[in-house]
Amino acid sequence: MGSPRRLLLISNSTLPGGGYLGHCQQHIQSFLGQNVRRVLFIPYALHDRDAYARTAREKFESLGYGLDSIHESCDPVEAVRKSEAIFIGGGNTFRLLKALYDNCLIHEIRKRVLEDGIPYMGSSAGTNVATVSINTTNDMPIVYPPSLQALGLVPFNINPHYLDPDIKRTHMGETREERIHQYHEEPNTPPVLGLREGTMLLVEGDNATLQGVTGARLFLRGKKPTEHEPGTDFSFLLTDSNPLNP
Repeated sequence: MGSPRRLLLISNSTLPGGGYLGHCQQHIQSFLGQNVRRVLFIPYALHDRDAYARTAREKFESLGYGLDSIHESCDPVEAVRKSEAIFIGGGNTFRLLKALYDNCLIHEIRKRVLEDGIPYMGSSAGTNVATVSINTTNDMPIVYPPSLQALGLVPFNINPHYLDPDIKRTHMGETREERIHQYHEEPNTPPVLGLREGTMLLVEGDNATLQGVTGARLFLRGKKPTEHEPGTDFSFLLTDSNPLNP
């Protein structure tokens, strides 16, 4: 029997010329379907949680779903246990992961998603924390979580907002590709999927499919990176044993 997990891991919340989650709202509606009535939103990645919740609530209500923000609950653990679906938005990944640990939510979210099979959506930082670790985030470590290990809903890492090198720029810092190669110089590091903006990964059980309008770049330790178009079957990335469950 395969895993009941259902994940929609989105690279970014907005695209130029579109509103919040506008570029992926049809994917969200298809993913949540008609069985979900309310979504539990986790706004921990941004400082102003009230404003963040208002933005998310407006979008999800326009799509026909109610939204409860976990920061308004007196018992975050109980909110996760009662949730029909979870959405974790973008912002600073270190701030987000620290808050998940501080509120004792790592185990609870894993159980709801991996055992109970409720839908999980992440965008940017919310996609980062769905993976093995946040080692491949683009964010600054503005706070110090107790661990860089994340939810482990998939057995690989993702780099949201993946950027290709711009040969016209004079910036001399490392490219995104070089930074991911540096990560893979460390032993026992999992694959990294670089999701360009406008792209998302749909995971249904043991199947994973690239969706969206741009594409992705896959990095495997010790191998040359490969380019992949929307529609690519990435199910093979799910077959490795999860490092969090050896």
